[in-house]
Amino acid sequence: MTSHSLSTPIPVPERSQRDEVDRLIAIDWQGATEARSSERGRWLVAVDGSEGSLRAVVMAARLIEANPQAGIDLVHVQGWLVKEAAEVELPRRGWHATAAARACLDEAGVPWHVHVRMGEAAEEIVALAGALGSRGIAIGSRGLTATESLFLGSVAYKVVHLGKVPVLIVR
Repeated sequence: MTSHSLSTPIPVPERSQRDEVDRLIAIDWQGATEARSSERGRWLVAVDGSEGSLRAVVMAARLIEANPQAGIDLVHVQGWLVKEAAEVELPRRGWHATAAARACLDEAGVPWHVHVRMGEAAEEIVALAGALGSRGIAIGSRGLTATESLFLGSVAYKVVHLGKVPVLIVR
């Protein structure tokens, strides 16, 4: 993450959601070129700021070349934060983690929508894909060995098993 991306102000979200203790748990931003349509069937791309997630963004952009105005939904899932930290950290971490993905899509002329959620990554990704009616989920892989995946767990592995839509794992 560059110092420029850290100094860029975070825009006001289009939507936000709170839980039963009034903790901020979800935020959505719409890109400047995003059409206000509620078009379903877009690809949902999980983004964590890693090179693997950026490769997944590029691949999803290629998948919609025939209809680039369909756009892409980006999702960043943050682990649980206490109520006070969530107010500042959830938007900041989500906005900055998606900076490179947003820049890539802007350069390609692909409309985007950012969704930041708090919770368990795989479950939140799959739930959002269902709520949005996503065509599929694209997710980067860190290339864990079978043993590493067994002990560390793998978000991509869990998404494949929980997902109700096609899942594209990009290495």
